[in-house]
Amino acid sequence: MSDHPKTPVVPVEAFEPPYYVAVFTSVRSQEQDGYGETSARMEELVKDVPGYLGMEHAQTPGGLGITVGYFRDADALTRWRTDAEHRVAQRRGRAEWYESYTLHVAKVERSHGFTRAEPRRDPRAD
Repeated sequence: MSDHPKTPVVPVEAFEPPYYVAVFTSVRSQEQDGYGETSARMEELVKDVPGYLGMEHAQTPGGLGITVGYFRDADALTRWRTDAEHRVAQRRGRAEWYESYTLHVAKVERSHGFTRAEPRRDPRAD
């Protein structure tokens, strides 16, 4: 939704299943007035939803946007989907900002992660 150039790039952590993901893929239209501000507001607003776990974004060079939202349970996802301010943004997105989009919702049954350890410093190098 927004670019955070100073934020380190790391994936959302692997949570203990089950939990839910909402995968939103989109192609934006030429009309983008107000999109950045609304997107930033949605990123802040979703953090207040009880059961919200995190979000990731990616953009392909060809223009396909992918946003994945993570939620502890279906109730959290419903609270986000039905939030009044989010509903207004959804309507505006269909009217102005998106050529097309797809939403996939899934229950995660397995989850794990990996982080490379920092390389050990060779004490002989001093």
